Amino acid sequence: MATREWNPLDFDIGEEEDEEGTPSPSSISPPLQYFDRDRHVAFLEMMYNLMPHHYQSQEINRLTLAFFTISGLHLLRALDRVDKDRVADWVLSFQAHPRSRAELKIGQFYGFHGSRTSQFPPDENGVSARNAGHLASTYCALAILKTVGFNLLTIDKESILISLRNLQQPDGSFMPVDVGAETDLRFVYCAAAICFMLEDWSGMDREKAKEYILKCQSYDGGFGLMPGLESHGGGTYCAVASLRLMGYIEDDLLSKTVTSSIINVPLLLDWCMQRQAIDGGFQGRANKPSDTCYAFWIGAVLRILGGYKFIDKIALHRFLLTCQSEVLILHLNT
Repeated sequence: MATREWNPLDFDIGEEEDEEGTPSPSSISPPLQYFDRDRHVAFLEMMYNLMPHHYQSQEINRLTLAFFTISGLHLLRALDRVDKDRVADWVLSFQAHPRSRAELKIGQFYGFHGSRTSQFPPDENGVSARNAGHLASTYCALAILKTVGFNLLTIDKESILISLRNLQQPDGSFMPVDVGAETDLRFVYCAAAICFMLEDWSGMDREKAKEYILKCQSYDGGFGLMPGLESHGGGTYCAVASLRLMGYIEDDLLSKTVTSSIINVPLLLDWCMQRQAIDGGFQGRANKPSDTCYAFWIGAVLRILGGYKFIDKIALHRFLLTCQSEVLILHLNT
């Protein structure tokens, strides 16, 4: 059992029920009042070894689930629980490769597939009818490889970067695949992160991407996922992190003596601070419930801006602990 390091303030636990009227785990017993690192490591190690049935509908996003698992173990300093070479080989098996250099210009993206189910088998002549990767899956793949210590300079980055330009639209945004998909800040961030990790910006027009991002800042200071949309925590992170990766803004903007910036920093800071709700957690949009994910999305924006010190950390800590499950649903030996 992990050492109990901190006692939160008292708080009331209301009884909750799931959709079938069965009391939820949080109504059976109060949440743990300390961060149980060992239990989290056990859960992530389970996810490394198998996919619980609750997640099987997300098989198409298997690389994304793997990214959460590997990065989670890394943050918990438990990456020794995985075979890093085996993980790297598995991830590399998802990369799409063109049959010739000429295919890099036909529109498809030769990044990474999200799972085996998106790797269509070749026909009787050995030709794959569809051999395109996905932008978000490629981001996850490269992030996993970097986390386990794989040398990204040894992969076929030329195919990734040349075909990545096929996904950038005239307005500077990106599609995740070459046909029939939406465009928004999520994929601008994925493209920027891919180029940053590969240490090569030839895969995108940074100036066009910057202009698209700036059009997404709303009147209230946050960023919508697309120009004109409501400010959103995830979209705001993608915007600010992309600008930072591309070199258009610096870290700790609030401490700089020069007040000019390509974004409205005071208004953005105000919007971010208003997202911390009365329960201590962060909400993704105004008048929405708090969610643990926004502790990252909003918290990371504040970290980049230099406004992290303004967060009520005790209240946020308490909120996050209320979201921690006391029961590890599936044991490793089952």
